[in-house]
Formats: sequence, structure tokens, C-alpha cells
Amino acid sequence: MNARVFLVIASLFFPGFAYGCGADTDCVVDDGFYRILVPQDGQANGALVFAHGYRGSATGTISNKSLRALAEKLGIALVAIKSADEDWTLPGAPSESTRDNRDEVAYVGRVVEDAVARFGLDPDRFMAAGFSAGGMMTWNLICHDSTRFAAFVPLSGTFWRPEPDTCTTPPASVFHYHGTTDRIVPLSGRPIAQTHQGDVPSVLYMYETYGGYDTPVDTPKADGLTCDARENASGKRLEFCTFNGGHTFRASYIERAWHMTFGEAG
Repeated sequence: MNARVFLVIASLFFPGFAYGCGADTDCVVDDGFYRILVPQDGQANGALVFAHGYRGSATGTISNKSLRALAEKLGIALVAIKSADEDWTLPGAPSESTRDNRDEVAYVGRVVEDAVARFGLDPDRFMAAGFSAGGMMTWNLICHDSTRFAAFVPLSGTFWRPEPDTCTTPPASVFHYHGTTDRIVPLSGRPIAQTHQGDVPSVLYMYETYGGYDTPVDTPKADGLTCDARENASGKRLEFCTFNGGHTFRASYIERAWHMTFGEAG
């Protein structure tokens, strides 16, 4: 058996073997690592970079049945990023000064670059999403590294107070989903330790003003969702959807955003 055939067979039975890492093995980058699940044929139609919640892990993300099923359905790679500590080191977060103050936005940039180089992913077909504290991480990417992703899906999370008055990178397409009865991360936020979660409506207003999202647009109807969508002159979309529920999310929300971003039928 020649080396090429061996690599093909090994990659089928042990995902990530040919790349040195994968769903079961860390992909190491400077100051961190990630896990990745790629289609068995290695031909990914894009990538979803997902940020875990408080005390979550890359392993937990990769093991999530709903996210795995979504990645398989869309034919995309699932990239599971991991905070430097038990939570993302973000401005205003509890005990921020006592943690490993890794630049989380820069870390995600290194992950994307490594995944593109290592797995041959299309850099123009990356979407970032995250739940709870991962939604907070996603909003920091929206504000400070928007051009690396085609769109963003923050789920039940936003900035810590004080919320930023503006952002540092160009306006992006954002799809924010949040439960109206969420008690863990309420829409208006809640105090935790010496700080306070941000106010979602205030953040959305800031970003709407910053990005010039002043044109109301129709949005596809979805069971259980109430949505308001606006676009700016560049065609970037800001959509805010609520559902009657608590601190949770459905993979279908990300799928919905994926189809609207890339113009593919659901």
C-alpha cells in the first residue's frame, strides 16, 4: 500500500489523521487550540466557528449532536474554539484582571488562518456564532474583526457593561437570537459579581446607528420567532429575533442565518 492510499484510508477511519488534528485531537495555534469536524470527503462548503458558553469546552462543542447534524446537513466544517480560561477574557467580564488576559479576538483570527491553511477551507465562507458567553465573544468579533467572517450569529449574549459606543471594523451581517424569558442573560442584562451584563436593545441600537442599517426589509418567517430586520447601503443585514423561551438556542437559527447569508435554499 503506498503512502497516499494509506492517508486516504486512515483519514476515513480516523478523522483528522491526515491533518495532524481534528474532532478528537487539538489543533494547536499560538496561545491556544481548537477542535474541528470536517466532512468525511474533506470537501467543506464553508465553516462555522462556534464559541462555547461559560465553563464550556471545544470538546463539548464538537460533541453537540445538534451542531454536528447541522454541519453534516450543510456540508460544512464545525470549528470549536476554546477560551483561554473557564470563560472568555472580554472587556468588563467578572474577574477580568485576574485571568489570563489573552487577546481573544486575535486568537480567533489565528484559528481561522490555521483552519484555512491546514484544511483548505474557503476563507470567504466562514460564519461565527456563539451561545451565552460565546454570544458575548461573538459580539466582540463583530465589533473588532468583522471582515474575517461573512456573517455572525450571537445567541443569548452581548457585551459586558459598559457597552461600546462604536466599533473598530466595518459593519457586518448580524443575526441575533434571544429568548424573551431568559433569566441567565436577560435582554436587559443582570449584575454578576462586580460587573453587569450589557443591554441587548442598547447594543443593537448602537450597531444599527454605527452601520447605517436604516432600511427595513422583509425577513423569512420561522415558527416561534419574531424578527425585525434592516439593511444598510452595502447590503449588510442586522436582524434581531426573539422567541418565547429562556436561555437556550436551536441549531436551526444558525441554519436560517447561513441560508440568508449565502443565498442558498433552506
